[in-house]
Amino acid sequence: MAASTLKAVILIGGPMKGTRFRPLSLDVPKPLFPIAGHPMIYHLIESCSKVEGLNEVLLIGSYQHDEPKLKEFILNTRAMFSLQIRYYQEFAQLGTAGGIYHFRDQIQNGNPEAFFVFNCDVCGDFPLIEMLKFHRSKRRGDHYSHREQYTMLGTEATRQQSLNYGCIVSKKETGEVLHYVEKPETFVSATINCGVYLFSMHIFQHLFKAFESNQNNTKEAELFSSFESILPPTYRNESISLEHNILTQLASSDKLFVYHTSAFWSQIKSAAATIYANRQYLKIYRKQNPDLLCESSDLGPRIIGDVYIHKTAQVDPTAVIGPNVSVGKGAIIGAGVRIRESLILENAQIHDHACILYSIIGWDSSVGAYTRVEGTPNDPNPDKPFSKIEVKGLFNDKGQLNPSITTIGSRVQVPAEILILNTIVLPNKGISGSEVNKIIL
Repeated sequence: MAASTLKAVILIGGPMKGTRFRPLSLDVPKPLFPIAGHPMIYHLIESCSKVEGLNEVLLIGSYQHDEPKLKEFILNTRAMFSLQIRYYQEFAQLGTAGGIYHFRDQIQNGNPEAFFVFNCDVCGDFPLIEMLKFHRSKRRGDHYSHREQYTMLGTEATRQQSLNYGCIVSKKETGEVLHYVEKPETFVSATINCGVYLFSMHIFQHLFKAFESNQNNTKEAELFSSFESILPPTYRNESISLEHNILTQLASSDKLFVYHTSAFWSQIKSAAATIYANRQYLKIYRKQNPDLLCESSDLGPRIIGDVYIHKTAQVDPTAVIGPNVSVGKGAIIGAGVRIRESLILENAQIHDHACILYSIIGWDSSVGAYTRVEGTPNDPNPDKPFSKIEVKGLFNDKGQLNPSITTIGSRVQVPAEILILNTIVLPNKGISGSEVNKIIL
């Protein structure tokens, strides 16, 4: 009997998304931002490559089809894995399920058994093989049809933080989802939606019903809105929310289940979240692929903890790097430099005796000698089990900049012997002196 085929869909958003990720998304699409030496979506595709029978990955978003960095990524990643990787461009932003429905023919082509769906802005040690086994196990018994099962990945959050996520109420014995609420106003459950799903092909029946419902609602709304009537019908009707239109309806249907994971999982909503994600992916490298990490040697720099350094980067032997640092392609690290909990991006240069802590140094940027660049970590509360990263706005209620990591945009020249603390610097901006708690526009 031939092995069943599987596919994966990664929802990568578009240029109007990821505004909280600026200035990093000004130079590269957010899904391609490098974490632990590889673009964000590379880690998702690598997880997919480990699932037997999964032979095709579809990227769906609203970036232009000829976006050069996206095209280059797809070509390079195809060569690394034995997977077909294709990009399908939405004509407009269609919500978290509209793109899946719009490209239903491409997903169903070849009659796959099921397909994974990922939100692009999640990272983790995804238990896809175990999730697939759990999904298939729900076929047993008279209660469940042979084909129609849906599984979502869930994890635990604190009671208060659960309000920021989709919340899942399920049967403890079977994992059957009884109730689902997206970002409730009051506590519902500490089990939250990880933004990773496994759907059988029957999901398209539910998407079609949501599509038809939205069309009917739009026609009614058009009677009272002259603005809506000037838009092409397809722009008005095809936006579907997976969380609001589909999951809430499937809950208590005997067909939707949650697979619980206690492994690392986090969202990447802001630039600050990449520092934490980098740390966790480096930890995964240590466990699963230690050859990707650097070690101290008599001829090289002193390495502390988990550190990734691209093979083309130049690091002075007297530098001290780590823990939890990634150094990108072509970067230059000078004598006596100290770097900790940071990302040094492609072709950045850190001059002698500079100190970089909890910061991102952008592409082709330079940090002068004896300069200190430092940010404030945005980590989960270690004293609260199941705590997640707090997604804070740029400013607090008093209009003051919230302390966070320092982000130096691309092609920025930071002079020598100054302090940059809790500051965001946009690309191509000049700095003349020390800056604390500022945005340099």
